Amino acid sequence: MAPSGKSLADTDDKILVGAGEQPAWLTLALANRHGLVTGATGTGKTVSLQVMAEGFARAGVPVFASDIKGDLSGISQIGEAKDFIVKRASELGLTYQPDQFSTVFWDVFGEQGHPVRATVTEMGPLLLARMLDLNDVQEGVLNVAFRVADENGLALIDMKDLRALLDAIIPDSKKGADAEADPLAPIRKAAQSFGNVTRATVGTIQRQLLVLENQGGTKFFGEPALSLQDFMKTDRDGRGMINILVADRLLQNPRLYATFLLWMLSELFEELPEVGDVAKPKLVFFFDEAHLLFNDAPKALMDKIEQVVRLIRSKGVGVYFVTQNPLDVPDRVLGQLGNRVQHALRAFTPRDQKAVAAAADTFRPNPKLDTAKVITELGKGEALVSFLEGNGTPAMVERVLIRPPSARIGPITPDERKAIIAASPVRGKYDTEIDAESAYELLQQRIAGKAATTEGSSGGVLGTIGNLAATIFGTNVKRGQLSTTQVIARNVARQVTDKVVGGIAADLGKQVGGSLGGSIGRSLVRGALGGLLRR
Repeated sequence: MAPSGKSLADTDDKILVGAGEQPAWLTLALANRHGLVTGATGTGKTVSLQVMAEGFARAGVPVFASDIKGDLSGISQIGEAKDFIVKRASELGLTYQPDQFSTVFWDVFGEQGHPVRATVTEMGPLLLARMLDLNDVQEGVLNVAFRVADENGLALIDMKDLRALLDAIIPDSKKGADAEADPLAPIRKAAQSFGNVTRATVGTIQRQLLVLENQGGTKFFGEPALSLQDFMKTDRDGRGMINILVADRLLQNPRLYATFLLWMLSELFEELPEVGDVAKPKLVFFFDEAHLLFNDAPKALMDKIEQVVRLIRSKGVGVYFVTQNPLDVPDRVLGQLGNRVQHALRAFTPRDQKAVAAAADTFRPNPKLDTAKVITELGKGEALVSFLEGNGTPAMVERVLIRPPSARIGPITPDERKAIIAASPVRGKYDTEIDAESAYELLQQRIAGKAATTEGSSGGVLGTIGNLAATIFGTNVKRGQLSTTQVIARNVARQVTDKVVGGIAADLGKQVGGSLGGSIGRSLVRGALGGLLRR
């Protein structure tokens, strides 16, 4: 029964997740302190995720969640007053009110949602090396390739750009005049100046790219690239949009899945401004099957994960990991997860017993509960819950019944999905792929003898503009100066006539973006020059 027999509901600053002897409130102001939802298969983790996602959406907080089994898609449809749902609501002192939530579906493969793309440059060598399962030597060569691309104005957008660049840095066996006549000789020399780039190492990276291509990874790299601001929208009623990544097929390549979600977190961390403590999060991110992020992760990647998780809360983003076993999450990340929902665990093996003990030890003890024993006795839809309260200290662990979701429980039909995609606020924005001039085309021009810097050509003119921009802005523009940079770049772009804009806008974007470097350049190209690049 509900505590003291009073009817319970969400408030302006709290989400009701469940109730036992005490209600389990998730405080919105502390929701960006991150969280963890764990439990064995079939114990109710997805329902808990849905309940929290609905609560955030009602509070006007956008949500992003990966959907492994398709069960979360039901959040887009009106709930059904089934007997067991109405009964559970009544037990908690709730009046069941069916509801549905504005939802946008995303799919890396573009089959069950809007395509999600990033450029190779945005992914960067560290995450790409993780995706390709490269060793230290191979990762080093990949870093050389990215450096050479930056210094030669070669935009890396899709897989064929990266393949063409790798081909270009392979050492040439020709000597003397023959070697000097090679149109790619300057690029090969630049690569060798950073260390010994061998044909064998480049060949290994190329083979790993082939594996990724065979798994559908080519669909992820390209343009138009995803603007993460499209995840941070509210609907006409002021409720947060729920963004669902369709991940059933993506999960067949666990490394691609984990690296993609880590890339998203990293981009959010780089792009969002510092906001400090806020009344409610700007975005909440649910990462299902979270153990895939940490499996066999090298130290450099683990350091990046820890850094992002630790610091992204100051950007107003809450990250919630969903996994079966609390041991799946490394201690240095686990210590950042203050809001906990623990469903049942089974202690059939020594490792299971260790997991139960570890889960029990992470909670603030409750004198009324033997936490380790209760974890093995929880029924479906029950959980041990401890959320942050007051000044950010964990509440004592409580055994609670999770409230029933207001929207449908379970997957939607293909026709329902098509109708939602057709009415989506981003319909048409990402659905058609754009193949802009980039590294592949520029290298082909060099091989064919078409110099990109011929006197009077658009490349020469824009090269001058690019150098001028670098001189004015400097090579290390600070993030706080970005808005000024965008204004200046927009004014430069407006001087380009309609007659030649199609041929030179991409060059302008690449050269200015390359001059500014990193995420600043990417933001400028997407923002001030985005319209030109897509015309």
